[in-house]
Amino acid sequence: MTIQAIAASSGIQPGSGTAAPAPAKSMDSSMFMNLLVTQLKNQDPSAPMDTNQMMSQTVQLSMMEKMTELTADAKESFSLQMRSAAAQIIGHNVSYTLADGTKGSGVASSVSFAAGTPTVAVGGANVPLDSISGMTAAPTASPTS
Repeated sequence: MTIQAIAASSGIQPGSGTAAPAPAKSMDSSMFMNLLVTQLKNQDPSAPMDTNQMMSQTVQLSMMEKMTELTADAKESFSLQMRSAAAQIIGHNVSYTLADGTKGSGVASSVSFAAGTPTVAVGGANVPLDSISGMTAAPTASPTS
């Protein structure tokens, strides 16, 4: 859930002379719990919050936490898939196009997982996995008689 600003402000608290903290870009579970606790503290005792509404909010919190977990799991799975794909490239002829437009090709000799995106050593160049545009079968040695 994205939170939109209502009106532009200078970010300075009146009388404090200091900048206000930046508004949150998305709602997380701690913000949700803070809102729920504040709502419970400030409710009218003669007209308490509807239990159906409270259950609905609790379900929304649970769903949000599960979606956050799914997102983290999906990112981890994608990272593992990239590592596996990079490892399978070793020994194959690859062609690549770098971000600056440099094109090249050669045999992939090693893979580094030090950065966020695996890099493949092709000749003397370290090529990010997402810059590799093609791959052909590894050269085969001719059988000797």
